[in-house]
Amino acid sequence: MPSAPSMRRRQLAAELRKCREQRGWALTEAAKKLGWQQSRLSRIETRQSGIAAPDLRKLLNAYEVEDEDYRNHLFELARRGNERGWWKKYAGQIVNEYADLIGLEEEARVIRAYEQELVPGLLQTPDYARAVFRSGWPNSTSQQIDSWVEVRMERQEILVRSDPLPPRFHVVLSEGVLRRPVGGREVMRAQLEHLMRPRDRGNITIQVLPFDAGVHPAMVGPFTMMTFPDPNDLGIVNVENVMGALFLEEPNDVRAYDEIWSTLQASALSPEDSQAFLKSTSFGYRMIGG
Repeated sequence: MPSAPSMRRRQLAAELRKCREQRGWALTEAAKKLGWQQSRLSRIETRQSGIAAPDLRKLLNAYEVEDEDYRNHLFELARRGNERGWWKKYAGQIVNEYADLIGLEEEARVIRAYEQELVPGLLQTPDYARAVFRSGWPNSTSQQIDSWVEVRMERQEILVRSDPLPPRFHVVLSEGVLRRPVGGREVMRAQLEHLMRPRDRGNITIQVLPFDAGVHPAMVGPFTMMTFPDPNDLGIVNVENVMGALFLEEPNDVRAYDEIWSTLQASALSPEDSQAFLKSTSFGYRMIGG
């Protein structure tokens, strides 16, 4: 399966930034030598815009990139970076940050997520997802919500695909995620049973962080970390908020979240004990709802 468009643009941006740095030019200097506005070059390197073949050729010539195989590889990344991923059919219905997240998930080798209020989207049931959307966007139509739920369910297919192999998905859930009856007790019970469902593959790991684990470094909010097949790519951290999402790629940021993740994983219940915790919590919803 070829790389997702957003991933190809990410790869191209990283390579062009590396070419500029190897030339020893700052962003302002490179833009000046090219006769471009600095903002134009910045948008290319931050993946906010693609690059046409003539401009890419001008850029590579300025950076004195002579290896023909490498040049052809970059031209192919640029050409295919504008192809449509499956989520493009929902253009206008989902925000750009969400589309970027989906594209990155498609290419991730490992996805690690910490959630303190919600079951992560990749593990939500349709009814749970619908309740989340209704609460967050109360003025939306049923048709809009149905469309968002459809996108969420289609996202989840990466976890069960055969070719390429699915990413490993490791999630740590705060106990609060399990205690909050999103959509009502029946919806929540079904959601917990979905988390407990036996799976043929071992690519999904769920750990529960109980309240009695006490204070921890991720109390400021949830996050998702993605790493990719390229060993030179440290990965990316996605931090969501009410107004959108922030993607962190600086090595120091990624390493900081990696340390936070290690602390969370060590403080959480083991996967086996977490399953027992889920079962007990699900039984509580059944008893109260029954």
